[in-house]
Amino acid sequence: MPDVVLPVLNEREAIPWVLERMPAGFTPIVADNGSTDGSGELARSLGAQVVHEPTPGFGAACFAGLSAATDEIVCFMDCDASFDPRDLPRVTTPLAHADLVLGARRGPQPLHARAANAALAFELRRRTKVRLTDLGPMRAARREPLLALNIRDRRFGWPLEMVLRAAAAGWRIEEVEVAYLPRAGKSKVTGTVKGTLRAVRDMSAVLR
Repeated sequence: MPDVVLPVLNEREAIPWVLERMPAGFTPIVADNGSTDGSGELARSLGAQVVHEPTPGFGAACFAGLSAATDEIVCFMDCDASFDPRDLPRVTTPLAHADLVLGARRGPQPLHARAANAALAFELRRRTKVRLTDLGPMRAARREPLLALNIRDRRFGWPLEMVLRAAAAGWRIEEVEVAYLPRAGKSKVTGTVKGTLRAVRDMSAVLR
């Protein structure tokens, strides 16, 4: 039963939709990163495992969820209703022969986010020689090897560092298409130019 890490910061509006669409056999782990809207309590009342990570940062929440996971396979996805959990089996199936699978977003994105993502994907292809089109927030890998990568970033550089370290370790990395949907509420990253710039800053630090 794959575990699904859902980093959360004030996502009360989206949580019910995400959890009700979780496929059978996938166990949600909500990593609450200091929500003030009752997100953690709501998720727990709906049957999700909840871990609290007081240290601010997307990577800090992801690492807390990864540390709490117990299944051999761990998935990650945003919990803002921009991804459909029903796509998770598409992401885990290639693990039969791959080590890391990324869900490439297919759907409308803000122009500034699309431009930043295209530049980042180009740089990843150049550095890793892996044919990637997106640094997909929906992804899956095996828990123990993932922990062994020793990812250090605890902010928005977490997903980028995962790919860079996996490529350096010789992992087989694949990409599958997943739907990208209009999210519930305002995104903390792609929904604003400021959020995108913050993510670019953190990822640039990882690239350096």
